[in-house]
Amino acid sequence: MVALQIISKILATKDASILEKNNLTKDYFVEYQDEIQFIIDHIHQYNHVPDKATFLSKFDLDLVDVEESDRYLVETIREEYLYYKAVPVIQKAAELLKTDANEAAQYMVNALKEIQPNCSVSATDIVADADLRYQQFLERKEHQDDWFFTTGFPELDEIIHGLQRGEELLVIFARINQGKSWILEKICVHIWEIGFDVGYVSPEMGANSIGYRFDTLHNNFSNKGLMWGKNEVQNDDYKNYIDELKERKNKFLVATPQDFGNEVTVSKLKNWVKQFNLHLLAIDGVTYITDERYKRGDNKTTSLTNISEDLMALSVELKIPVLIVVQANRGGVAQDENDGAPDLDKIKDSDGMGANASKVIALRQMNDGVLRLEGKKDRWGRVGWKLNYQWDIDTGTFTFIPSEDDAQPRQKTEKKVREVKKQYNDKEDVF
Repeated sequence: MVALQIISKILATKDASILEKNNLTKDYFVEYQDEIQFIIDHIHQYNHVPDKATFLSKFDLDLVDVEESDRYLVETIREEYLYYKAVPVIQKAAELLKTDANEAAQYMVNALKEIQPNCSVSATDIVADADLRYQQFLERKEHQDDWFFTTGFPELDEIIHGLQRGEELLVIFARINQGKSWILEKICVHIWEIGFDVGYVSPEMGANSIGYRFDTLHNNFSNKGLMWGKNEVQNDDYKNYIDELKERKNKFLVATPQDFGNEVTVSKLKNWVKQFNLHLLAIDGVTYITDERYKRGDNKTTSLTNISEDLMALSVELKIPVLIVVQANRGGVAQDENDGAPDLDKIKDSDGMGANASKVIALRQMNDGVLRLEGKKDRWGRVGWKLNYQWDIDTGTFTFIPSEDDAQPRQKTEKKVREVKKQYNDKEDVF
């Protein structure tokens, strides 16, 4: 089946680079050797992949739609090829074992060497290609906006320098009901506000619910007023806002699992990003993604590790940041009001996710509506930092509170805390 998938994908995309990059000869296409050879010959003679009509005029084949990643297809066809070549070897060795165990063992050693797949390995000479690094340095220096997104939290940007546009997998994690989704959408709304197209995958909430949060974060409408249809939001004010909002040209797309045929995969996400030319991908719940590399016997930890690897590969390939929300396990529950946010080892079901992430930010709601952000991992910066915000969940506002962790004088810190708390004394907690 996978051989047919590769042929179908080559014809659909008119790109046969998967063959050359991975040394896939016709031998790998056991049942379709004539078909793949026709494609290879056509490329050599005419310098392009044959179109479907040309191919189907030669072969009576039912092509299939393919959404799997190249990595999955290559790994699977190599596994199938190895199985196909190994079976007769093992059968012959079993016959030899009946008469001469030494001869059988020697035969197997020699034969198995011959059937190992020829996997190409590429590399970059960082000495010979040093000029490329220098040019990229100049581009980063002169065109910061082409390389980094700000997050909407100025104090956070001072520490992490924003989000890198590519090779960036940001994990936001905490226990339930701590504000993970709000922080995720806050960053997304900011990136939309500065003119970019955002894709937001929401497994648990519908598009309208995400839309109301968007309105709260973008324009500070009362969220309970929007969600409950209360008088905190005036009809005319909201209608005027909606009319102005519709004049914006950049997109904020929200998709649910139903939009992906009830199975969200990294390959489908990649196609979605490419289809709408999105600049950022946010996923509000990584456990809802299906592992395309799942094998019988794999546990949840293995699957989440695979998914996080594939999401980072997506970020590298498409040159966009990927943001994901992850739940902390029960060990991440604070035992004391002075405890901070959970540590990396408390990411639920996955050590590999923390390892694959470029940045990890943990959250915890403290007393009096204070939301703490803590840096747990950063491949390019420092960790261990803490930022406190007074969070008004109803209006979507985050007011920074300096703390001793920010090296602020104690008197200044205490004064700021008193001022901010006074503003929120009468606020109600909602949603």
